[in-house]
Amino acid sequence: MVDWSTLETVFLDMDGTLLDLHFDNHFWLEHLPRRYAEQFDLHPAEARDYLIPMIMAERGSLNWYCTDYWSERLSLDITGLKAEVGDRIGYRPHVTDFLASLRQAGLRSVIVTNCHPDPLALKLQKTGLEKHVDGIISSHDLGKPKEDTDFWKDLGQRAPYRHESTLMVDDSFPVLESARTAGIAQCLAILSPDSQQPARDGHTDIPGIHHFDEVLPDLHTRQALPSYR
Repeated sequence: MVDWSTLETVFLDMDGTLLDLHFDNHFWLEHLPRRYAEQFDLHPAEARDYLIPMIMAERGSLNWYCTDYWSERLSLDITGLKAEVGDRIGYRPHVTDFLASLRQAGLRSVIVTNCHPDPLALKLQKTGLEKHVDGIISSHDLGKPKEDTDFWKDLGQRAPYRHESTLMVDDSFPVLESARTAGIAQCLAILSPDSQQPARDGHTDIPGIHHFDEVLPDLHTRQALPSYR
């Protein structure tokens, strides 16, 4: 599934890969429509029917992930509203063990996320995730989402890496396909990103796991190798 012996760098998505996607799904599908309805005197179902198509129309673009964009477009403080349900932010199963094992194996771990810097700060405050990795890069700093194949070239300026010795782990198949097209040697999909939703079907060409305990035994066999850092 993953050839750990060839790797130097592991790029990791955050939402749905390291953190439970339930927080984000709950916010966009339930909390935001409810608060929008309160703000503009609408029925919650009416607000949801108005908001969801608008949001989905931006899917795959940087606007899809940008809280500044949605705050301006909806006349709401999106980051503030996210903080209202911040107690739902949490790790997916076995994540801290997996990140510790990457370090013990001498692998560099870098979070590569489409999350906007404002909710990113909230999530780090709630989880302390930054203590477990070697770096965090938001696509907003590069001006393009991970779905754009040019993203990976620009990423190399911020976090130099060798394509042939890099793994990308993400719950988004479009992102993984983009990474693979850009030349990243290995990709791994997360099939159970939301703890409150059923697992998704796999991809014909990209290996997938439900939780990180499925790859920990093989990763542990690499732990005697010299550190990359």
